[in-house]
Amino acid sequence: MNQSSKKQAVALSSVFASAFMVVMKLAVGLMTGSLGILSEAVHSGLDLGAATLTWAAVRVSDKPADEEHPFGHGKFESLSALLGTVLLFLTALGVAREAVMHLLEPTEPPQITWYGIAVIVVSMAIDFARSRALSRAAKESGSHALEADALHFSTDILSSLVVLIGLVGVAVGLSWADTVAALGVSAFIGHAGWELGRRTLDVLVDTAPTGLNERIKAAVTDIPGVARISWIRARPAGTTVFIDLAVKVSRTLSLDHVEDLRVAIAQSVKSAVKSAVKDAQVLVIAEPLALNDETIIETVSVLAGAMDVVVHSVEAATVLGRPYLSLHMEVDQSLSIAQAHAQTQRFEEALSRELGNELKVDIHIDPRQIRVFSGTPVGGTEYEQIGRSVAAAVARYGLVKAYHHLIVQTRDDGLYISFHCLFPDDSPIFDVHEITERIEFDLMKAIKGVTSVVVHAEPLSHPETDHMQA
Repeated sequence: MNQSSKKQAVALSSVFASAFMVVMKLAVGLMTGSLGILSEAVHSGLDLGAATLTWAAVRVSDKPADEEHPFGHGKFESLSALLGTVLLFLTALGVAREAVMHLLEPTEPPQITWYGIAVIVVSMAIDFARSRALSRAAKESGSHALEADALHFSTDILSSLVVLIGLVGVAVGLSWADTVAALGVSAFIGHAGWELGRRTLDVLVDTAPTGLNERIKAAVTDIPGVARISWIRARPAGTTVFIDLAVKVSRTLSLDHVEDLRVAIAQSVKSAVKSAVKDAQVLVIAEPLALNDETIIETVSVLAGAMDVVVHSVEAATVLGRPYLSLHMEVDQSLSIAQAHAQTQRFEEALSRELGNELKVDIHIDPRQIRVFSGTPVGGTEYEQIGRSVAAAVARYGLVKAYHHLIVQTRDDGLYISFHCLFPDDSPIFDVHEITERIEFDLMKAIKGVTSVVVHAEPLSHPETDHMQA
């Protein structure tokens, strides 16, 4: 039997138990004339109505979410509990009124019979059994409706005990004891209504469960990549708790890394929260955060990514006590100088807002060329001659140990040459970059008609074949 079927079975059994006690108490109350037993019969009638509402609410609340109820049907349990609260208060007032009238206008005391005592004892035993069964089911399923029903039956035990004490009082000559017992029953009913109403209203107005935020913070704070928790919003709906939270991550990560991190954090946070909070549905938002140790260059990278700007060769310095920044910024080559300058001006203003008006910025504008070529491979004698020129250019630099993958093409604007150079694995990247630029420059001068040379640097350990020694 699944959880939903168990909930419905427990709720339905409470309906039958309440109906049995209503008939039993009403019959004995009329036979003995005991106001306390009759008030208990009314109380059990209320329990019957509440149990029926609980059974109906449990059936509806277990329905899956749909277009009209995207958060599910869990609040139907709270609505049934709210109706039960109203019935509790009305019943408490009715019983109290009847008891006061009996005190003001005394009547014949009730008959004390063995079956009058027995019905109260049997009622207490049934209430105890139903209260335990409902409480156990409520804890297993997290059902507010079953929890409310369990509260009804547990309160009935105490009110039945008060009635029993009243009957004993009448038996020893205290004629007013039964009426006072009825007042005690009304007090228990009113207290049960207050407790149930308070819990129900908390759910209906989306009050977060006590201590929930602390449990979430304890579960999430130590997850790698989370700088801090920005905010948490949680609201219960039936057996489900919907939790939205925002976590801060360092904004200096690359955009690709941030996207991967968001997915990883969402999964980690969801798993952690589900372990800490039963039946939680979690939505996680990862927000960028400027950490205290963020450098100026990191700030430039963050702003460039946010504004979809391509920058390179970023240098930061302090000149005459003022922060100084120089960089190259790529713009579409089809723009005019006025349009390109407007783009750099917007980027400068963003940098000033982030780093302060004291910042001095120099931006070199680079035209961004996006060209699609149609090329024809070069072979034969011309390819061999270019190969000899490449070998000679590479041989001038002892750090280059080999080269391979020579490609020569004739394109619309001239010759295109590319090849791979291999360097020792521990070669400084600055030296590697300088040598590849020199080789490209040498070949542009040595070979007529060349418009583009691309040298790709690789470590010597890179798994390639057919290396040509430099």
